[in-house]
Amino acid sequence: MTEWTADHIPGQHGRIAVVTGANSGLGLFTATALADRGAHVVLAVRNMAAGAEAARRIGGDVEVRELDLASLDSVRAFAAKLAADHQAIDLLINNAGLVLLGERRATADGFEMQLGTNMLGPFALTGLLLGTLAAAPEPRIVSLSSITHKSAHLDFDDLMFERNYRASPAYGRSKLATTIFGVELDRRLRATGSPVVSTLAHPGLTRTNLTPRAWEHLGARGRLIARIGLVATQPVERGALPQLRAATEPGLRGGEFYGPAGLGETRGRVTTARFSRDATDPAIARRLWSAAERLTGVTYL
Repeated sequence: MTEWTADHIPGQHGRIAVVTGANSGLGLFTATALADRGAHVVLAVRNMAAGAEAARRIGGDVEVRELDLASLDSVRAFAAKLAADHQAIDLLINNAGLVLLGERRATADGFEMQLGTNMLGPFALTGLLLGTLAAAPEPRIVSLSSITHKSAHLDFDDLMFERNYRASPAYGRSKLATTIFGVELDRRLRATGSPVVSTLAHPGLTRTNLTPRAWEHLGARGRLIARIGLVATQPVERGALPQLRAATEPGLRGGEFYGPAGLGETRGRVTTARFSRDATDPAIARRLWSAAERLTGVTYL
């Protein structure tokens, strides 16, 4: 089979795509590729100045809107204004993510920062935009997973990791939660006969600004660790391909999961990725979905 590249993305003219975290890294490349194919791209960003610079670099038909996934007030305001301005949205790529390897931090709503930003914020955003997505002819949602989800397990007695906090396992749990969400979203969309398709992707180990930021708390030593760690990563242009394929492959079924093919799914060409057992467990998914609805106040499907 021919290796899948951005050249395989079909024309996106007439489609509206929302890309969270679109001002840098995977999000910037994803937004650029979609705009290059003719999509109207909404750059959903926390930093508006960085978003404006990204829009300038991308060119094409783009707009910048403020979204902080670590604040449910921001999520609600973003979704309400977007739905008011656009009758239908074709594509939602929940790309934005956070890695924090320092001390435990909390979102504006009191959630553990990584879980709140990586899963609970996108969960709320997706629910609030679901009606607008369903109004499009072939709507799709992409959830961004990570290979770290494979070794993680959720603790429902301490979902916010308030006891014996460790940053790296907390990140893995947040990405497991994101993956469970994408799979369960597919299950529930199918059960209701919704036209919306839920797909997933992960970038393997990719060279973005998340790694340097994750080690910021260690100062010079952290910068050295980050530089060493980046040696094993692949470029953003390759790391973004799984989510672009999940977003644009014609006729894709719900629940499809893409990632790199090589070296333990860390790098290489795009292929079908493998879920951990916990990620596809319906009982775990129902429990997480219920918790997410209670925590965010957003109920759907």
